[in-house]
Amino acid sequence: MKSRFAVLAAVVLASAAMPVLAQMNPLGVWRTFDEKTGEAKAEIRIDDSGGALVGRIEKVLEKGVHHHEVCDECRDDRRGKPIVGLEIIRGGRQADGREVWEGGRILDPENGKEYRSSLTPIEGGQKLQVRGYLGPFWRTQTWNRVP
Repeated sequence: MKSRFAVLAAVVLASAAMPVLAQMNPLGVWRTFDEKTGEAKAEIRIDDSGGALVGRIEKVLEKGVHHHEVCDECRDDRRGKPIVGLEIIRGGRQADGREVWEGGRILDPENGKEYRSSLTPIEGGQKLQVRGYLGPFWRTQTWNRVP
C-alpha cells in the first residue's frame, strides 16, 4: 500500500512540474515594453521553425501606432511590410546544455536595424531576457509571457 502511494505521489509531483519545464523556452506569446515609459508596446509570438526560432509581431499595443502601419525603416525584404505580422526574430537555436537561444537575429522595426540576439527564459519561464548585440555592445529587454 505504501509503495502504491509513493508511486502515485511521484507521478502527481512529476506531472505538476511538467508545465513549468515546458515553459522554460522562448516559445509562446510575449509582451514587450517601452524602456522609457514602461508602457506595453506589442505582443510577439515566437514559434519553432525547423529547430530555429521565428518571432512575429502579433499585436500592437503602443498608443498612437496603427495596425495598418508598415515598416518604412526596414532595409531588407521586410521593407514596406505591415507591422502586424512582421518577422522580427529570425533564427536562434538552444545552446548545448543551457537554457539560452542564440545565433539568431532580431530586428528593431523603429529604426530598421538588425542585431545578433540571445533569448533566455528567466523567473521560471514567465519572463524572457532578450539581448541584441552590435559588435561588443548590447541592449537587454525583459519581455513578459502572455498567459
